[in-house]
Amino acid sequence: RRGLPLEDEARVAAVAVALDAVFVADVAGTSRILLDGVDVGDILRGEAAGNAASRIAALPAVRAALLQRQRNFRRPPGLIADGRDMGTVVFPQAGLKLFLNASAEERARRRYKQLIEKGMDANLAGLIEEIAERDARDAQRAVAPLQPAADAEMLDTTRLSVMEVCEWALALAVRRLAVRVIP
Repeated sequence: RRGLPLEDEARVAAVAVALDAVFVADVAGTSRILLDGVDVGDILRGEAAGNAASRIAALPAVRAALLQRQRNFRRPPGLIADGRDMGTVVFPQAGLKLFLNASAEERARRRYKQLIEKGMDANLAGLIEEIAERDARDAQRAVAPLQPAADAEMLDTTRLSVMEVCEWALALAVRRLAVRVIP
């Protein structure tokens, strides 16, 4: 949003330190992400933000600036955190770690569908290429490369529905963390 070159590690890290980030959840379970008071949830879920995040995630000063901030979001009784290094770097002591994956083609198809449903232009072949490039970049970075935690429960979601994945995750949480399910 500030137009900084993503390779300018010092300036991007300074923004990360000063960023006013707030997560807001309402009683209906809807969550919003506010940066400096502006709802940026849709922007952060976009392809441009994902690709930018992958690039700046390789910068050690930026990672250091964000690490404690990420950890500070944890509050009792716990936290569900989503990210490529949550189980290995940010929350290595988590009681339950899930590593979900799907083929690049399937993730691109899902993303394509989301974009089309929002009335946005999308190119399936381009999405497949972008996702594959991001995976390779994240797996090869020197700092916190993309990899499952040794104690993560792994699931290939390529051929599963959202409901099937949720049922699997909930069953693990009930079994491993003694989580109660309230119908």
